[in-house]
Amino acid sequence: MITSEEQELLAQVRQTERLPRHIAFIMDGNGRWAKKQNLPRFFGHREGVTSVREIVEAGVDLKIGVMTFYTFSKENWKRPPKEVSALMKLLVSTIRKEVDDLDENNVRLRTIGNLEDLPKAPREELEHAKERLQNNTGLILNLALSYGGRQDILNTVNRCIKNGKKSIDETDFSNALDTSGLIDPDLLIRTSGEHRLSNFLLWQCAYTEIYIVDTFWPDFRKIDLYKAILDYKQRERRFGAISEQLA
Repeated sequence: MITSEEQELLAQVRQTERLPRHIAFIMDGNGRWAKKQNLPRFFGHREGVTSVREIVEAGVDLKIGVMTFYTFSKENWKRPPKEVSALMKLLVSTIRKEVDDLDENNVRLRTIGNLEDLPKAPREELEHAKERLQNNTGLILNLALSYGGRQDILNTVNRCIKNGKKSIDETDFSNALDTSGLIDPDLLIRTSGEHRLSNFLLWQCAYTEIYIVDTFWPDFRKIDLYKAILDYKQRERRFGAISEQLA
């Protein structure tokens, strides 16, 4: 049930003329949320899926262009095999459960990262879902899987070398990144109070506005997204130029 505070914040968000076109999320705190509830870590990951669903619904409603979720990092493979296996199974079950709703809401699915690192079942499930949703024209749901920002940059350099490039500019480089064709994030939201990028979209976030919230990801809901967007609305994005207020 929507609260009066959420209704008020949503009304304010709808009135803004400058919504972020691309919002990226570092979904941190699943394990700590579970520990706080005296539950195994997996329950935090499972509850985190509910947060993703809510935030995607809000993105569709607000007509956000792109939402990128740091779903599984390159470094996450270092976690205990049992947890990694559970995460891969959760990925498969979530895609199967959500693909109908995504299609109904005109959402297109995209992935970045090295999908070849994933086991066969989640890799095939992702490819099937992307193919089914490929003609949709609404929000782009971009999942970063087995992704690392440094690896993305290195892979891009190697692709440019392989293609015989002797000199490249920023446009060439951006077009060779995993995120080719997507605008860079306007807003990056990180939950759980940590103040670091954690190897996420390092090139793409050069001028991204960063919003840190102490809330653990499984507790992050639409009202939290609205607060982040309203905070973003108040910022002056200068991209290295002098503030108009100081000019």
